[in-house]
Amino acid sequence: MALKSTIYKVMLNVADTNRQVYGDYALTIARHPSETDRRMMLRILAFALHADAALAFGRGISTDDEPDLWLKDDTGQVRLWVELGNPDPDRLRKACAKADDVVLYAYGDRATPVWWRKHEDYLSRFDNLQIYTVADAEAADLEKLAGQNLGLQCTVTDNTVWVSNDAGNVTVSLHTLKREA
Repeated sequence: MALKSTIYKVMLNVADTNRQVYGDYALTIARHPSETDRRMMLRILAFALHADAALAFGRGISTDDEPDLWLKDDTGQVRLWVELGNPDPDRLRKACAKADDVVLYAYGDRATPVWWRKHEDYLSRFDNLQIYTVADAEAADLEKLAGQNLGLQCTVTDNTVWVSNDAGNVTVSLHTLKREA
């Protein structure tokens, strides 16, 4: 029998001083059985960084044709495509063809530099692609905040995100590998 996704309820308060976005978001997240708390918390972090009432989670890890998060306009055009991890470069190429903007949040202190060295030349040609990294230590601290009924406060300033709840406070610094051209 296949394992079912675990449902998480998140009340997310976002104060994004970069974009002047301030608001509360009630999120329902289905965590695939193969997804870790760390990856789920990184999805929530990505949501906070792009917070918008129309931003939606994709169907999950096992879906090839949807991102982790995306923002579509009223016509169905994909305005923003957000990925996590170290995906196949062809997946990012397809995303760049489908969406106005594509953002990747790479993680894995050992794997990401190897992945980037291997694919940097290829990925550098996509003008609508941005790539940031999250350090393993910060992702591990973020993971410690996870819970099924979760209240989180996120403050975004420049490339730094302060995340807090009753379990603690975490500072996440995003390191830029590639900016939009």
